[in-house]
Amino acid sequence: MARFFGVDLAWGEGTTQKPANETGLVCLDKHGTVLHAGWARGITDVAGWLIMHAEPGDVIAIDAPLVVFNASGIRECEREVGQRYGRWKVAANPSNLRLPWLGGVTLRIALEAAGFRYTDGGYPPDPDAIEFFECYPYTTLVGAAELGYDVQRPRYKRPNLKLPPSERRAYRAAECDELLRRMSRLSTASPPLSLATHPVTATLLDEASPLLDRDYKHREDLLDAALAAWTASMWHAHGLTRCQVLGDTDAPDSAGRRPVIIAPARPEQRRPPSSAGPGIPAWPA
Repeated sequence: MARFFGVDLAWGEGTTQKPANETGLVCLDKHGTVLHAGWARGITDVAGWLIMHAEPGDVIAIDAPLVVFNASGIRECEREVGQRYGRWKVAANPSNLRLPWLGGVTLRIALEAAGFRYTDGGYPPDPDAIEFFECYPYTTLVGAAELGYDVQRPRYKRPNLKLPPSERRAYRAAECDELLRRMSRLSTASPPLSLATHPVTATLLDEASPLLDRDYKHREDLLDAALAAWTASMWHAHGLTRCQVLGDTDAPDSAGRRPVIIAPARPEQRRPPSSAGPGIPAWPA
C-alpha cells in the first residue's frame, strides 16, 4: 500500500560551525493516518530517513528546488506560480545556480543514488518505484478548495508589515492556528489527512502557535511537511484531475529532467488550453 512523504527542506546544508536548520518530515498512509512525523537536520539525515522508511510505490513531495541548472534568473515553474496563483497572493522566489543554498539539488542527487526516481509529472505514479517531486505548499493552500482560501493565501509565514511590530507575531500565530483548524477538517477529504492520528502532529491541533520566532519556525516546518505529504497523496490519488504540472514546457537538463512543480489547482488556476505549448503530454486515457 502506497504511503506519502512530505519534506519541508531547509535549503541550506549547514557547516561545521553552523548546523543546518531543521527540516520537517511527515509520512501518511492512504487513509490519512500519520505514520511518522518529526524533524531532521542536514541533507544526510533527511536522505537517510527517507531511504530507511520509503518503499516501492511510495510518493515523496519535497518543498525545495530539486532540478536547477539555469545560471541566473528564474525557472519557468516558478514564473508560472506567479502567473497562475498570483491572484491569491502566491508567488515563488527565483532559483538559479547563483544561490548559495541548493540543498534540494543535493537531496535529489542522494535519493537518485539510492534508486529513487525524480518525476516531472509526465506519467502516473509507478507502483514499482519510489518517486519524488518538487512541491510548493502555498499552491496547495490556495489550489485545494477544501481549505477554503478562495481569495488569498493565509499569512502564516512572513510578518505582516502593514501591522505595527508589536502585533505582527500575534497575527502570524492567529493565521497559523486558523490554517490548522481548516486542516483538522481534512480527515474526511479526498484524499484524507488526519493530524490527530500521531502524537507529534496532534500537538499542532492541541497547542496554540507560539510567538517566539524559533519555536514558531519549528512548528511551521512540521505543518508544511504535512501539507507536502498531503500533496503527494493528492497526486497519487487524483493526478492531473486535481493537480497541474508547472514548468512542463521548460527544457530538460542533460539527464532529461524537467524542473517542474506539481501543484494542486482549481480550474481557474490552470493554463488555458489554447496556450499550452509543447511539453509533457497528458497521461494517456
